[in-house]
This record gives sequence, C-alpha cells and structure tokens, in this order.
Amino acid sequence: MTDPIPQLASFLARAEKLLERLEPLMPPASPTPDWHSANAFRWRKRGGAGYLQMVKNPPTIRLKDLRDIDEQKSRIEANTRQFVGGRPANNVLLTGARGSGKSSIIKALLNEYAKSGLRLIEVDKNDLIDLPDIVDLIEGRPERFVIFCDDLSFDAGDATYKALKVVLDGSISAAPENVLIYATSNRRHLMPEYFEENLESKRVGDEIHPGEAIEEKISLSERFGLWISFYPFDQDAYLNIAAHWLKSFGCGAAEIAGAEREALNWALMRGSRSGRVAWQFAKDWAGTHNNDTAATAVTKTKRRK
Repeated sequence: MTDPIPQLASFLARAEKLLERLEPLMPPASPTPDWHSANAFRWRKRGGAGYLQMVKNPPTIRLKDLRDIDEQKSRIEANTRQFVGGRPANNVLLTGARGSGKSSIIKALLNEYAKSGLRLIEVDKNDLIDLPDIVDLIEGRPERFVIFCDDLSFDAGDATYKALKVVLDGSISAAPENVLIYATSNRRHLMPEYFEENLESKRVGDEIHPGEAIEEKISLSERFGLWISFYPFDQDAYLNIAAHWLKSFGCGAAEIAGAEREALNWALMRGSRSGRVAWQFAKDWAGTHNNDTAATAVTKTKRRK
C-alpha cells in the first residue's frame, strides 16, 4: 500500500508553487479608507477591484466665493443642512449652463459642513456600476456621505444609468439614510433626446402622453427629488465675479475697474461669460499685471473655481 504522507506532501508543494504563480495575477487587497484623515474621497479601480482613495488636497472654495447664484446656493445648502442634521433630504440634480458653478457649489458645501460630519465621494460615470458596492461600504457609518457625479450624461444605449436608477429609487432595499447623490449635468434629463421620439407621443383626450422612449429618459431625472437650474450670466454678473476674484488676488479697486474692458474682451474671445471664464481671466490678469501679492493670493486660491 502506498504511503499517503509523501503523496500529500508532494501535492501541497505543487499547490504552493501554483499559488505563487497565480498571486501576481490576483487583484491586490483594497486599502481600508482612513475616515479620520480626509473629508473627500474618489472611487478608484485597481486590478478590477474598487476602493476609496483619499483626496489629499481638496478644493478650498467657499460658498461666499460663488457670486450671482444666491437662489441656487440657498436651495442646495438648505437641503444639505437638513441632511447633516439627520433630517429628511433629497438627492439633487444640478443642470444648466457650463461654468456657472454647479460643481463648485458641491465642493464648497463640503468645506462648509465637513466639521458637521459631511463627506464627499466622487464617482466617475464609468464606475456607476459600482454604486451598490460603495453604498454597502459606507452604510451604517456615523458620517453623512454625498456621492458626487460630475458632468453626468448618458449616450443612447448606455446601460450604466440603470445602476444609478437602482441606487436612487429602484431597489428592493431602501437607500441608507446617511447617503445622498448630488449630480451635475448640462442635460436636464441626462440622456440625449431626439426629434423622432416626440412622434411617439399620443393624444388622449385633451392630454399629451409621451412615448416610451421619452418616459424612460425622464424616469431617471425624476428620481432626483430636487432639481436646481443654472443660467448663463449677463455682463454685470460676469464682471462682478471677475472683480471678486481679482480682489482675492490682491488687486485694488482702481485696478479692478481698469480691467473691465479686458475682462469683456476675454469673455468675447472665449465665447462665454461664465463664472469659470471670469476666474480664468482673473488669474491671467493678476499673473500678468500684479506682483508678489497676487502670487501669495493664488497659492491660497489655486484650487478654487
């Protein structure tokens, strides 16, 4: 009869060699988030496994830096204040003109309410399929988490939006009370809309009933309880924003007034009078015309938009 002990030893030795060859192909263990060392995180992928990466240098922008969008600030801040206070609050969809402050408001809210327990998790559109895993990771924690999806839109035939629908309001399990989703988009319904889809609409009595394709697209945006719209800035608002940033770079009142014509030319060249364009002009002007005062100021505000 063959002795089983040498056979077992031989089998274990071969198995160990096989595991050594397979180990480099396996995804590394996901690092555990350090919840106490950061207020903002990004969802990242490594070797097919997702994990939360700490943001070492979060934006420093404040709500007071955002000009001429007072109504929008008031509405989303009230919702966020309810959320961090443990009261009912809505998921938020911010839509409208580019460069008007949609994503900046969300970053500013983090700075305003981080001490009250607010945390921000940025998730790329391509990783929305991982939303259930992210929610499971943070459910039950004492912090209040806003999952931030920036510049969100979906192409025709893109199925990743279904994962977002489930987390918003479509799963058999209720969403955790410590999680909200704030998303920005240039599209109100997040998906492209085509003329031929309107041909599916039907008249029922005196009412118009949209077709199935339009209903499907509307159903996603309707899962956000709060819609906040942003609009292009007029000339006065644009100049007001540019003046604010020039002042933050150490420019005096006379210099700010003298820069108005250049600010308008800058906007004309860019084809936009947005808050982002005003910020970019102020950086260019301060860097070109100002001295060490501007250099000190830009160090403090370089991550603001």
